Amino acid sequence: MKTILLMRHAKSALGVLGQADRDRPLNRRGEQAAKRMAEHLLAQGPLPDLILCSTATRTRQTLAALVERLRPPAPPIALEPGLYLASEDVLLNRLRDLPSTVGTVLLIGHNDGMWHAAHALAGHGKASLLAALREKFPTGALATLQVEIEEWTELMAGAATLAAFACPRDLD
Repeated sequence: MKTILLMRHAKSALGVLGQADRDRPLNRRGEQAAKRMAEHLLAQGPLPDLILCSTATRTRQTLAALVERLRPPAPPIALEPGLYLASEDVLLNRLRDLPSTVGTVLLIGHNDGMWHAAHALAGHGKASLLAALREKFPTGALATLQVEIEEWTELMAGAATLAAFACPRDLD
């Protein structure tokens, strides 16, 4: 079995004139939400064997909240420019490229790609979780998907079970 943790970056600040979108940081609410979601992931698990993260400032700051709380050694982390605003297809293909030694991967990225990838993968699960996922993938949300495969190349749409779906507002 493989586990996929899809996390959307926490709430970011509005852009300022002349600032590139990829340079927008988290706002105060986002910083707090990132910390809550990191605590949630550490408490609920599973912990990732590998972390893939977009290179945008807001995703790296979301990642930092988790890394600060992980006991050493932290899992390998790959900051990947190709994950910035990546589409569902790009995200799914990136997951399919993972080595079979990775059992649990955490991917930190952006909407709409994260939402569409989670929705495409989640073919099974508790009705209330699936309904919440279909409704919205808010900032800071974490979808935990489990799929019965041996190799990541076997990953197909609809094959995963949505085991959990948590949002920062749910943890208040």
